[in-house]
Amino acid sequence: MIGIVVVSHSRALADAAVGLASEMVAEGDRPVIAVAAGLDESTFGTDAAAVAEAIGAADSPDGVLVLLDLGSAVLSAEMALEFVDPELAERVKLSSAPLVEGLVAAVVTASTGASLDAVLAEAGRGLAGKQEHLGGDVAEDSPVAAGDTFLEVAVGNEHGLHARPAAKLVALVHGFDAAVTLTNLNTGRGPVEAGSLSMVATLNAQQGHRLKVGASGPQAAEALEAVRQLAARDFDDQPAAPVAAVAGKSGSGLDVAVGPAAVLDAEVELSGYQAGDVDAERARAKAARQAAEEQLVRLRDRAVVEVGPAEGAIFDAQIALLDDAVQLDAVFQAIRKGDSAPAAWQRALGALAAAFEALDDPYQRERAQDVRSVRDRVLRALIGAEETVEPAAGAVLVVPELDAATAAGLDAGRIAGVAVRAAGTTGHGVIVARSRGIPLITGIGDVTVPDGVLVGFDARAGSFVVDPPDGGQSLRTAARDRAAERETALAEADRPAVTVDGQTVAVFANVGSVQDAVDARGADGSGLVRTEVLFGDRRQAPSVEEQVEVFRAVAAAFGGKPITIRTWDIGGDKPLPFLPQDAEANPFLGERGIRVFRRRPEPLRDQLRAICQVAAETPVQVMFPMVTTAEEVAWALEELGKVGTSSWGVKVGIMIEVPAAALRISSLADGLDFVSIGTNDLTQYTTAADRGNSAVAGLADGLDPAVLQLIDRVVRGVPDGVEVAVCGDLASDPDAAVLLAGLGIHELSAVGPQVPLIKARLRRADLSVASVKAAEALKQRSASEVRKLAHEL
Repeated sequence: MIGIVVVSHSRALADAAVGLASEMVAEGDRPVIAVAAGLDESTFGTDAAAVAEAIGAADSPDGVLVLLDLGSAVLSAEMALEFVDPELAERVKLSSAPLVEGLVAAVVTASTGASLDAVLAEAGRGLAGKQEHLGGDVAEDSPVAAGDTFLEVAVGNEHGLHARPAAKLVALVHGFDAAVTLTNLNTGRGPVEAGSLSMVATLNAQQGHRLKVGASGPQAAEALEAVRQLAARDFDDQPAAPVAAVAGKSGSGLDVAVGPAAVLDAEVELSGYQAGDVDAERARAKAARQAAEEQLVRLRDRAVVEVGPAEGAIFDAQIALLDDAVQLDAVFQAIRKGDSAPAAWQRALGALAAAFEALDDPYQRERAQDVRSVRDRVLRALIGAEETVEPAAGAVLVVPELDAATAAGLDAGRIAGVAVRAAGTTGHGVIVARSRGIPLITGIGDVTVPDGVLVGFDARAGSFVVDPPDGGQSLRTAARDRAAERETALAEADRPAVTVDGQTVAVFANVGSVQDAVDARGADGSGLVRTEVLFGDRRQAPSVEEQVEVFRAVAAAFGGKPITIRTWDIGGDKPLPFLPQDAEANPFLGERGIRVFRRRPEPLRDQLRAICQVAAETPVQVMFPMVTTAEEVAWALEELGKVGTSSWGVKVGIMIEVPAAALRISSLADGLDFVSIGTNDLTQYTTAADRGNSAVAGLADGLDPAVLQLIDRVVRGVPDGVEVAVCGDLASDPDAAVLLAGLGIHELSAVGPQVPLIKARLRRADLSVASVKAAEALKQRSASEVRKLAHEL
């Protein structure tokens, strides 16, 4: 028999509901029912630790059903699943059923020995009798009251419903006299209150996920229409401006810096705080919240003027967090229980940060940093500490992690650079700093840095040094050289990349939009057209004609130079709204790329028709992603053959992204025109490390000798006449590009802004020397040793 857990803000309510449900069945037939309700006998609230304990008490081999009341009960229950043993968590299901009616139905059904799924379904129908009697018409799986209306929307923006777009949604629904809820149909999470930023965040809604939006109240219809329009605009999520667009009016935009260290390692010092009574602490908590909000408004306005609206929206998200009813409720409940104002804010926002860090999407996980930034801002306001950090002119700021407020508050023209101990490149602070042209390195780790000592870094070489032996002279020289290099590279972008010893290396651009193609100065074409990005905002699959139109526009932007179109690369962290996939326990090891279309070939067939039409007009190559076996290659070629023989001017290739493909390259590439190595995935699969996970990101280094050995194996193992290219991030690193050329790679595809720098770097290289260094690199013990070799080229 399954066990049941009741999670409620009120102990009295939970006990009464359990008492009512228990009356429905004989004592010997009742399932185990555990309660996690209230912070104590009389204080409202929920506690994740208490929920975890209750789940353990109700555990059964048949499973555990958790019923909840509202608001933070959902968040507490989800957090509790992170605390318990994973095997136990697999047996637990959370129900959106109404607490009283759902509990009665669950207890009665469980008493019959029904399965967990059957009890879950019956609990969800708990309102059916009442609705039938009183005249309601709500779907069986509806989480809200009769009279609600619903619609479905897709999440189209690249990083999903993260802080900035979520804040836009929260602000929108607050403008209507309606209660709005969201459910993630892909993951089953929800429903949650759309007016709570923290609750929306727990949905972990990623690009391609579909959301069920429910609304009730006088303006329900208007609210739903507004949400529909916002979703159609990708929740007004604007990408951050590229560094090159703003570097001239802010920092240098270089990747090297040297100066005295300004170390900011300490947490907010609260030892001197004197707590008052409950009323005093409530008043202080409110005043600190107001002061923090006023500071964030000033930062937002400054960011909009100095950088752009996308960066300003980062602070809108933080402001929304300060107005989040769920979080404020948690803060003031903790104060009522006896916590000081600082302890209450730490408890509430600390729990929320932990919830973010438990999400499976790397980009969403880094939003925990924003929560901690807001927490520390409130804590500083409580003790009257300074609002901003202002290092001395020419200093290198050393921080545990870089929050957006710190990055926006720095004087970009005075500071030499920022060194961040934590790894990761998608944090909001990193985005803001790079948008302002501030030199930056991440992932320096726990190296000891005394305040005031001279430090320097070279992000391109991946090095951070404390007290450099030459007084930083080599780093200053590197900074001057790179500034000159950038100017020369831009002036000579259209020249071919011919090395000192007369070898030509083709340098292409990776593009995800027609504008990317237009902006790609000096590129010899495109080595990677990301079709899942080109059409990632579509709610319906694009027709053959629509794809032909976009492909023609990309080709036109390159003026007849060759373009390589990668077929739909779906799965893992790249969902497509019009091609939903079932949830997988480990999507990066699941149906990705070509694997998806073995079962659902029609979208691929339409795309191949479009590619072949364009190939009849301009040089086009087609490339199939995530190939592992020769059978997959044969199937892809067969599908391409079905399109017809009249358009067979197209060259055909595959991506090498998994070690198995690299190791069997001779048979895999037989009959192909080219292969292109995707170093991003190849690195992650080789090192078993997610580069978006700060705990292991340092392992996911494309210059790891093991990765280079696989690249070398591909170069040496392909059949005669098969060209080898690299289109992963490694091709965008100037030093690594020369090393790759030394390994025998003569086609590189980099991000557009790096193309002129890659070409300039190759023109200074001697491939006879590079090939010797590349052979040495294969024998090194670590990526850092390889990077030193590459930097010497």
